[in-house]
Amino acid sequence: MCQLLAMNSSKPAAVDFSFAGFAERGGRTGEHKDGWGIALHTSGGCRLYTDFLPSIDSPLAAHIKQNPIKAKNVVAHIRKATQGRISLENSHPFTRELWGRTWSFAHNGDLKLFHPNPSLYAPWGDTDSERAFCHVLSGLALRFEQAPPRHLLYRALETLAGEIAAYGTFNFILSNGELLFAHCSTDLHFVVREYPFSVAQLIDCDLSIDFSKHNHLDDRIAVIATQPLTSNEAWTKLAPGELKLFVGGQEVGSAPERREEWQLAVCY
Repeated sequence: MCQLLAMNSSKPAAVDFSFAGFAERGGRTGEHKDGWGIALHTSGGCRLYTDFLPSIDSPLAAHIKQNPIKAKNVVAHIRKATQGRISLENSHPFTRELWGRTWSFAHNGDLKLFHPNPSLYAPWGDTDSERAFCHVLSGLALRFEQAPPRHLLYRALETLAGEIAAYGTFNFILSNGELLFAHCSTDLHFVVREYPFSVAQLIDCDLSIDFSKHNHLDDRIAVIATQPLTSNEAWTKLAPGELKLFVGGQEVGSAPERREEWQLAVCY
């Protein structure tokens, strides 16, 4: 199976520490050698980098590690092919436009016999993953003419994910640059880094970082991965069939968004 990595942050942040350990799984500490990719949702839009080479051998992956880009949402993937050729168009994440935003998607699993009828979105490659992504976005676009409140979006995604998961394993990450959804079929974990920050040690390479030296009191970052990336942090495992929504570096669930009501105080 493939490997997933995602980040959702309260402020633009670099994912270089987590990506350094994650990239090792693309051929050195893992057998996922069939390509990799990363989508970074920055203030200037979504920047997508993909390669069909293993992440440990990819000059592009090395460039990303050496030149980190700050983003509030990140979706990354290293591939072990189960369906589709080893090619650039089959490397995750995949991106499409919906309701004026760029959505990025990466999948871990195998959706046997999943061949939905073509709808509003069509795949460019020949993977079950991209077919699932197109089906999800088509389903959302047909349900809502414009972007719905996030609790309605959550419910629609929960329904669509359940329907697709009936065909096999459907672990996925989906983001529109503000919201980040994580759905678990088998393996998916997350950790929230916030004050008081501490030292983290990567599992896949000899690298550690003291987050207290790099973050402010109000910083908060959620990191999601197929398997935990660090050995000394308390990662939470998602339950099979569970859909999580992350906003501003924290898991917010499916409740409607709460907006503060401001009242103007008049002094006499």
